[in-house]
Amino acid sequence: MAAITVTGDLIDVRFSAWERLWIGRGRQAIPVAGVRHVSLVAEPLRLAHGGRRGIVVSGFLKIGIWGLFGGPRQLVAARRGEPGLHLVLDPPAAGGEFDEAVLSDPAATGIVDAISRAMAARA
Repeated sequence: MAAITVTGDLIDVRFSAWERLWIGRGRQAIPVAGVRHVSLVAEPLRLAHGGRRGIVVSGFLKIGIWGLFGGPRQLVAARRGEPGLHLVLDPPAAGGEFDEAVLSDPAATGIVDAISRAMAARA
């Protein structure tokens, strides 16, 4: 399961060894300045759509990169039964690779609050 931490102006997502196989990286750092909108989602699996490079276990998990053939390019590490967060990104400010991130985490509520506070502090 991905570990998400918010420290200062950086959202640090570290992927497990198994997730690395499908995502192609061990870590993704997202600057808070690159986040346009953050929201808590009860069912993050529903947000991933489009062509993909990754794994789907229907109704249970989605891990990889979605939106390869059009639509928003999404970084996805989502599981059934866990709340998630949906980050809408400003690609140039967030590193240029993704338009969105959809991530599951049992502590999603606290993470969304921390990101929201960090965004408000920048305003």
